[in-house]
Amino acid sequence: MNTSSLRVQQRCTKHIRCCSVGRDQLNASISTMASPLQIELVPCLKDNYAYLLHDSSSGTTGIVDPSEPGPIKDILSKRRYKLMYILNTHHHYDHTGGNLELKATYGAKVIGPLGEKERIPGIDIALRDGEKWMFGGHEMHVLETPGHTKGHVSFYFPESGVIFTGDTLFSLSCGKLFEGSAEQMWSSLSKIASLSDHVRIFCGHEYTVSNAKFALSIEPGNDALRSYAARASELRSKGLPTVPSTLAEEKSCNPFMRPFSAEIRKSLNVPDTASEAEFLGRVRKAKDKF
Repeated sequence: MNTSSLRVQQRCTKHIRCCSVGRDQLNASISTMASPLQIELVPCLKDNYAYLLHDSSSGTTGIVDPSEPGPIKDILSKRRYKLMYILNTHHHYDHTGGNLELKATYGAKVIGPLGEKERIPGIDIALRDGEKWMFGGHEMHVLETPGHTKGHVSFYFPESGVIFTGDTLFSLSCGKLFEGSAEQMWSSLSKIASLSDHVRIFCGHEYTVSNAKFALSIEPGNDALRSYAARASELRSKGLPTVPSTLAEEKSCNPFMRPFSAEIRKSLNVPDTASEAEFLGRVRKAKDKF
């Protein structure tokens, strides 16, 4: 796999680069001049992404949503890091399957949403909406983002301009409403949408190409979406991730965040009088049947 780099200037001191670090380990390193936060995409199972976090200043290391222990152990060994924290966005097994073995092996603390405390394997620290928690030298904000599950949270690092959204917000889609309502999901997406357009979104699955097919079926006249879909297909053809996306890209292309789109409303027969949550519910039902 060839190495590729992408650099985006953020406040003149921040950049992101994405490159390959092995046959199936993909890396993104986000840093500031004062305090670097390194993020590595770790493919798990069929299409999951876990994320290895490392604060080089303090040596703090964590993993977000470890689906399985094997790939996590491999990258920790390769990097010679000691795992200190396991961060879970929600309780589903494909996001927590590695918890207990990783905790037993490294003595790591498991962090998860208070609302799903009883369903997170090995949880040690339960965090609620609005809490701030320090990952090394980096402040992490906990955002409650239910809809996919009742207690789902997202982890936002404002100084680094990144958010880990689990199965709430995907590139070009949102999570299925297994436990929550369309109203809850719309509220969650709105909360994320209130952040800076430059925020980069690290989601739980590589679904972008299939999501793009649905999005294009209901909004074929969206030029930004057509361009984004073509770029995603090209990346996957090269074995590269489509993650992260930016919040600006999601606002321009993700049908679940576009209740103002007359084309989508016409495609799905959503009346102009329907609320944003009703719009999202109709789009979700259409996506489930696509």
